[in-house]
Amino acid sequence: MSAQKDVEMKDAGADTKPDATNTLEEIPLAQEIELTFGLLHKAAANFDNRYVSKVFRDLGAVRRKIAADPASLAAVIVKTFPESHANRAAFLQHLPPLEGPIESVTDELKDPVLPEISAYVHLLVQIYLLDTKQWEHLADFNASVVAFLSAHDRRTLDFLQAKLWFYVARAAELRGDLLSVRPALTNALRSASLRHDDETTASVITLLLRNYLLSHDISQAANLCEKTTFPANAGNALTARYYYYLARINTVQLDYTTAHECVIAAIRKAPQTALARGFVQEATKLNVIIELLMGDIPELSVFKGALGSLEPYFLITKAVRLGDLKFFSEVLKKYETAFVKDNNFTLVSRLHQNVIKTGIRIISLSYAKILLKDICIKLHLDSEEATEYIVSKAIRDGVIEASVDHQHGFMKLKELLDVYSTKQPQEDFDQRIRFCLSLHTDSVKAMRYPTDDNKNDVNRNQLEGLEDEMGLLQAIEDGELDDFMD
Repeated sequence: MSAQKDVEMKDAGADTKPDATNTLEEIPLAQEIELTFGLLHKAAANFDNRYVSKVFRDLGAVRRKIAADPASLAAVIVKTFPESHANRAAFLQHLPPLEGPIESVTDELKDPVLPEISAYVHLLVQIYLLDTKQWEHLADFNASVVAFLSAHDRRTLDFLQAKLWFYVARAAELRGDLLSVRPALTNALRSASLRHDDETTASVITLLLRNYLLSHDISQAANLCEKTTFPANAGNALTARYYYYLARINTVQLDYTTAHECVIAAIRKAPQTALARGFVQEATKLNVIIELLMGDIPELSVFKGALGSLEPYFLITKAVRLGDLKFFSEVLKKYETAFVKDNNFTLVSRLHQNVIKTGIRIISLSYAKILLKDICIKLHLDSEEATEYIVSKAIRDGVIEASVDHQHGFMKLKELLDVYSTKQPQEDFDQRIRFCLSLHTDSVKAMRYPTDDNKNDVNRNQLEGLEDEMGLLQAIEDGELDDFMD
């Protein structure tokens, strides 16, 4: 009987799930926004941000409907916000006018509008102006958004504030006005840090880093990373974005090891969804360049993944692996537009020296002695003087073990000696044995002879025991043993 009941519950759930989905898609825009207002009421009443998360999950469908029917949004605003509300005029100013008469609410018949609902409507208007590419209207409207954010401090607004600040920064970026939004973002970061608003703090930090990187202000971005602490409990999407920007900063500052760790963390933290595929692709491109700059060759599986077109970076990797300077220059010239679009052209240009070093290393494996003129021809360099300088630099960096005869103009490799025929292995082995013996001796001494602190503790315990014993004897003599027995 119970088994039959379980089967019936399963079938009912399977039947209702697609119906619910279809119903959600067929809901009119006005009704869907009103349902969202209900979720925001629950979030404010219960102090539960899970309702806000559900609102964001449905934001994509609402966004598509607003682009097709903005008048419904205006009608909802007229029905929800009374005429005396401070934000109503700002909302309706940037939306298309209503075609028919809509009954507006009055202050006597309407409860005060929650700040969460106002923030959500601000977000919808921002999205509408962004999708319709009304940059000037969006800039004017964002001024009222910033004023609204600075006037409210509620924990249920944390997620909404983070989203609103994202579109404020995005609008400034699209307009090419990166400097004007920095003071507002800096003030928002200070306020969010004081309020322990981790979501807004993480979002604003990533927005500031992106702002600095787009304006090529690397030193300011590095100072921001040093002076701020990224929230540990931030979402994976924001964390991945933060590590990606951190990798770019360290790459520009020639700290390739730290940059490689950050970009790997960004790829691992990225959401495993179709929407994050573009981010993973950009992070993979940066990772390929960083590995090449570090002297490593990326695995072939990186380029065979379903991450889009990585052909320019595959060809660059091939040129570096072969040490072919001519092929490298051809690839760089052919895909210059793609590298500039990815903001990686400067980093790829740094690989010029790596290609030359690889070519010199390959030549050193084949020749014990070679003229600088021949090296110049093989590597397609400009002149013998440049070749002499490059070879000398490679020797200084430890790329090859060789010497340059400047008078006769040739490079001579040093003869490789049999290390085991010398005393060097014995000396190294003797040094390691001495280290192990010293470590063992110190360990034995530490076990046999306690430190001064331990001696003091032992003496203190002995004195306390002696005092207790003397007190016990004195009590026996005085006949007060019962007090000690208690």
